[in-house]
Amino acid sequence: MYRAVKTPARRRLSLVSAAALAGLSLTLVTGSVAYAVPLTPYEMPFPCGQKWTGSTRGSHTPSMKAIDWNRPGDEGDTVVAAAAGMVTTADSTSTRSYGHHVVIDHGNGESTVYGHMDAVTVTAGQRVDQGTAIGTVGNTGNSHGAHLHFEERLGGTDVATSFNGVPYFFGDLTSFNCVDVPVAADFTGDAISEVAVFRRGKKSSFVVNEPAGARVMVFGNATDEPVLGDWDGDGTVNVGVWRAKKAKFRLKTATKVVKVGFGVPTDRAIAGDWDGNGTDEIGVYRSSVGTFYQRLADGSSTAVVLGDADDQPVTGDWDGNGVTDLGLYDPATSTFTLRVVDAGGQAWTSQLVLGVPGDLAVAGDWDGDGITDVGAWTPATATFTQGRAVFPMTSRIASSLPDNIAARTTVTTVRFGNPRG
Repeated sequence: MYRAVKTPARRRLSLVSAAALAGLSLTLVTGSVAYAVPLTPYEMPFPCGQKWTGSTRGSHTPSMKAIDWNRPGDEGDTVVAAAAGMVTTADSTSTRSYGHHVVIDHGNGESTVYGHMDAVTVTAGQRVDQGTAIGTVGNTGNSHGAHLHFEERLGGTDVATSFNGVPYFFGDLTSFNCVDVPVAADFTGDAISEVAVFRRGKKSSFVVNEPAGARVMVFGNATDEPVLGDWDGDGTVNVGVWRAKKAKFRLKTATKVVKVGFGVPTDRAIAGDWDGNGTDEIGVYRSSVGTFYQRLADGSSTAVVLGDADDQPVTGDWDGNGVTDLGLYDPATSTFTLRVVDAGGQAWTSQLVLGVPGDLAVAGDWDGDGITDVGAWTPATATFTQGRAVFPMTSRIASSLPDNIAARTTVTTVRFGNPRG
């Protein structure tokens, strides 16, 4: 499951304290040394640009290959996913061993462990993207001071750690967990959605693929999740972010930033025009119970049960009636499930396969006809696949909605953003 590479012996080699080296056996040969590098493109389990110090010791459990990460005043700092995968363990109660901890399965028999956390902000069964906040540094379980215990595993057994394809030898290191996250919206006012990315960084930004060239809008930080909508009803899309740690949205308009608390830290952010009045509202998808919660303008909310923990929420006007509908994308099967409600209040769902396993979902009106289409973004190549699939016009008649979506002639691809790995 691992590929062998030759890496200069001194590359990213940091000085290690005598205590950290106790019992550590490394064979360093003049010239180059062969190391096993995981197939999963791991990055550090911390937000982009942060500097942390990793150490180990002879008695480290389960092995000396595990890392204890520290930096000054680190208790409560955000921990992020080292790579995309499915959360198999999300323990927020244990007082023994790893304490509050998370385990993520990345496929290929590879997984990561995040131990002794304070808060855990994901749930078991949930799929997470690389760079997604999963909790905070703590001092729980068999711990004697705040730190993050981190392991990379193959087949359940600890292996030597690598980041960005380079072996790590303990000491100081800066995180390059600075991935792009795909989004789409009509940023130019021509009714056609442009593809874009939310670029994680010390100061994050929305980078839009406009006809005149890429436009950059700085907003949010590396641990935020992007959300887009017309927050003030002026007909122009605005940027926003969801801050899981505080369960709070930050929505930017032309004149101010509005902060709205809604949901709980384990939720995932959504937005849409739930009542068709021309102004978008926020909402969340709660993976643990497969439920959407749509916040209305008066502060009340409605709940819609749909999907399960491993689905990615997606929203759009699938039938062109001016009201935002709900949907899901299963990255394991590349399947969209789209839901509409007819004039009589009857809900209908249909499915469409688009993309390849591991893609991330987007939605946008690719042809400007007032009906939202679906898309998928492949992280390894930074490629958007734009599919045009809608409920037929007869869906406007309550009794005529079909069981399956009618897919129009498809697919357009657009490369935009920074590829991963």
